Amino acid sequence: MTRLHRNVNIAAVVLPFAALLIAAYVLWGHGLSWVDVGLTIGMYMLTGLGITVGYHRMLTHRAFQTSKPVEYFFASAGSMAVQGSPIEWVADHRKHHAHTDEEGDPHSPHAGFAGGGVGNALRGLFHAHVGWLWVNEGRAGARKYAPDLLEDPGMRRISKAFPYFVLASLAIPTVLGGLITWSWQGALSGLLWAGFVRIFFLHHITWSVNSVCHFLGSRPFEIDDKSGNVAWLAIFSMGEAWHHNHHAFPRSAVHGLRSWRQIDITASVIYLMEKTGLIWNVVRITPERQAQKLVGANPPAKQRTPVAAGD
Repeated sequence: MTRLHRNVNIAAVVLPFAALLIAAYVLWGHGLSWVDVGLTIGMYMLTGLGITVGYHRMLTHRAFQTSKPVEYFFASAGSMAVQGSPIEWVADHRKHHAHTDEEGDPHSPHAGFAGGGVGNALRGLFHAHVGWLWVNEGRAGARKYAPDLLEDPGMRRISKAFPYFVLASLAIPTVLGGLITWSWQGALSGLLWAGFVRIFFLHHITWSVNSVCHFLGSRPFEIDDKSGNVAWLAIFSMGEAWHHNHHAFPRSAVHGLRSWRQIDITASVIYLMEKTGLIWNVVRITPERQAQKLVGANPPAKQRTPVAAGD
């Protein structure tokens, strides 16, 4: 990773946090308008679904098929989440699945932090949450892990235009806030809340899937890594926190496998897109296949006790 790349990543972590502190001060003194709330939720949903539907389930795992315009729309929306270009993000995530919680995983809280103890656990969690951004982010070879995206001219253009999408991510709520309130105060408030604060929360929710969901949570399926399902994070992550389910069945378009009991907003959006014909060939895991992979579903065969000669 170059020094410039590292410094940009540091700024991407620090600036939204500084904006959160400013926003807390503004909220304490002047309150929060419904325009700010609406713009923040709208931008959070747009850019968040760009990551969950677009970067993750569509581009990384090919959980469904769609047209190029739809693919490019979600790649563009994901770029405005300010988590890296689609090619870099997909390469990093595919490498994560190839080496989950082992040497080579870009953001495992376990690999390289063995030995037990609170200190190692905290260092591992910090690395998986933000520390990896200053060491490993963007270093997975795209030619090895994302050759399909490299071969797509449209996806290459979107990836090269990533800095402009970052600017758009801040400009859109600024302009909308100014137009709706017809004031420069509304523009600045839109920039603060629906721009920087929204980026802060979406960043840390996404990064919590890397850290918290590989440290805590239920693990109903028989798999080799330490991924877990973390229910309290599921709504904010739009279903990504059913992370153990995802690692058990990486190509599944649905992560909340237990229907309504595991809320998966992203899967609901995918369902609506399928019904309207925007996507097709959606990958789903049958209950029978799920049952086969449950812990204890396939106990090892009992060894026969050797019979002594003469018995």
